[in-house]
Amino acid sequence: MRPEDLDQVMSIEVVSFPTPWSRDSYEGEMKNSLARYIVVECEGQVAGYAGVWLVADEAHITNIAVHPDWRGQGVGEALLNALVAIAAGSGAQRLTLEVRPSNLPALRLYRKFRFLPVGLRKKYYSDTGEDALVMEKLLF
Repeated sequence: MRPEDLDQVMSIEVVSFPTPWSRDSYEGEMKNSLARYIVVECEGQVAGYAGVWLVADEAHITNIAVHPDWRGQGVGEALLNALVAIAAGSGAQRLTLEVRPSNLPALRLYRKFRFLPVGLRKKYYSDTGEDALVMEKLLF
């Protein structure tokens, strides 16, 4: 992800999440030495993006989003494959994430990649009070 991608990233962000991150948040993340953010471009446009934090021997997925026009076409899988490779390449032993239990497309994707539920964060999402399902994939 580059600064010039942010306009398109933000347009995907606002249609993908009930409480979108701010542009300032992404600008900060791109300067964070522990974070890696990537985009997938299709036909010259950002079709999706994802981020991961790399801390010691763990990696944590911060977000994955795909533009509605590109959903169901393998963009999410490409992003998740890249995050797994980034995490493994950094020496991470495990990859974790939080997901809304109501986000069925995301759950299907994570299960396809053999992420397993390992916990629940009660009332994690402040916008709705929905719990967060914590999922983990062991890398080695």
